Amino acid sequence: MASPFLKNPVEIGAQIIRRALRREITFRDRHNPLAFPDDYLYERYRFSADSIVYLCRLLEPHIKNMTRRSHALNVPQLICIALRFFASGTYLHAVGDAENISKHTACRAIRKVVIALQEYIDVFIVFPGHLETLAIKEGFYRIAGFPRVIGAIDCTHIAISAALGEHEADFVNRKSIHSLNVQMTCDNQYLITSLDARWPGSVHDSRIFRESVLGRRFEEWMFDGLLVGDRGYACQRYLMTPYPDPDTRPQQQFNVAHSKTRVRIENTFGILKARFNCLRGLRRSPQRASQIVAACAILHNIATIRKEKVPPPNHQLPPDETDPITLDFPSGRALRDAITAQYFN
Repeated sequence: MASPFLKNPVEIGAQIIRRALRREITFRDRHNPLAFPDDYLYERYRFSADSIVYLCRLLEPHIKNMTRRSHALNVPQLICIALRFFASGTYLHAVGDAENISKHTACRAIRKVVIALQEYIDVFIVFPGHLETLAIKEGFYRIAGFPRVIGAIDCTHIAISAALGEHEADFVNRKSIHSLNVQMTCDNQYLITSLDARWPGSVHDSRIFRESVLGRRFEEWMFDGLLVGDRGYACQRYLMTPYPDPDTRPQQQFNVAHSKTRVRIENTFGILKARFNCLRGLRRSPQRASQIVAACAILHNIATIRKEKVPPPNHQLPPDETDPITLDFPSGRALRDAITAQYFN
């Protein structure tokens, strides 16, 4: 038998081409993402199988492909691709490799899930919370004896890719990093109760609150209760901040109770960023990054309500620094003194 290496190279090339044309198109195997133990799923997606099934039922009307043509991804696959990105924060090609799909398919799946989650922002993120106002006040009071609190407020920076255009400098924060300055409030159970993720990193916390929907609603006397915040905010009749220079024991006790109560929002930030590592740095435009932040906040609340495991923080993040407010409102100072006299004397 003649050696194949002695054949005409042109004939060999023609045979290779004919075999390639006859070869059927094959698709890489995509495993059922739910066919694994909960520990495996939680490590990769931050949710158990039951909760992923819940998310599938919730989002299916918004993300289901109308056809299986070209082996389109099913609902569990779409959701698990997005969850893996949120949980890992890695590059899209790494998400694609892990889920056995292309980078572009991963990008489209994540985008579809992010847009679908926006439909539920007013369902899962509500102020002052899902419980009655009295129950929220009692929950906060049990922490350190601070009265009338219905929410803890603060801002956190989410690093983003450099924003292009004439407003790029607005996104540079005090650490010279491009970021969004994201305002959130939480209740005593670490549920996010309001979110404003549209502001550039250079904007001060107090301005974000002043111009937010939440701030305007407090100005209109729409809530019976108080927020607690740090010295990045002015003390007002509805927002309690600590004494800048406590010189009496009652004032010191007020500050201690205030700190123990307000730290709920710092803890919420820590849980949120540990659960969804993508929030440690988003390689996205400001608009896309804002939508991903909202999607993660909704998923955080779903995970909290469904009592999913709380991930241990990778490392302790220092609080975001902000310039202290030196001018408090007379009505805020008067209420702070009244609370001190009644509860911390």
